[in-house]
Amino acid sequence: MINPCAPRLPEDIIRRAKNLNVPLLLDGVKAAKIDIPNGGCMDMHINPVERGMCVVGTALTVETDNGDNFPIHVASYSFEAEGYVMVIDGKGYEGRAYFGDLIMGACQAVGFEGMVIDGCTRDRDGNIELGFPVYSRGFMPRGPIKKNEGNINTPVTCGGVKVAPGDLVVGDSDGVCVIPREYIETVLEEAEKKQVYEDKRNATIAAYRRAKARGDELPQLAPQWVLDMMQ
Repeated sequence: MINPCAPRLPEDIIRRAKNLNVPLLLDGVKAAKIDIPNGGCMDMHINPVERGMCVVGTALTVETDNGDNFPIHVASYSFEAEGYVMVIDGKGYEGRAYFGDLIMGACQAVGFEGMVIDGCTRDRDGNIELGFPVYSRGFMPRGPIKKNEGNINTPVTCGGVKVAPGDLVVGDSDGVCVIPREYIETVLEEAEKKQVYEDKRNATIAAYRRAKARGDELPQLAPQWVLDMMQ
């Protein structure tokens, strides 16, 4: 089944998400008390090909299995890709790579922001040279097959997280999170509150370091909530 893409998320949403990171967004999910599988966090095995890779965009989903990359080819060339992250439910298959740097390069050329797959990739060095954000379960040099159409732009599960077309996808060095479209505004608000808290904590830690280096009286370092819980 091949469906049209969900509408791209507004630029303001993307801008705000880019100012955060995956841990902050997941803290936002927790603070908002949103009940989604794994809190929107993909499992620990879905990692960036290279540390420092970051991606933010609107989910375009693909479902396939057994190392079959024909659906990935179809998705790569069938849509206006600008602003989308291709999220591929490869069923965790590790016997073949689903794609390498040729598909990565093509997806980069047509405008995809990045790719996330619950499965393996190959051509790691070529991927790093491209500078194209890819998150996968690992590396397997054995090549893919090309057989079935699969499903494109249908709800999928990737890394233990349900992903619908149009959801917010964010990846960084820590991993990948997915925020359902209907919860994005609430999660961003909570994540931004947490960011303010962390900025204040970093300022307190820096002040403590300066005071210690000068031999001055040390400010309180422990957060107040810790002191309250210790009583």
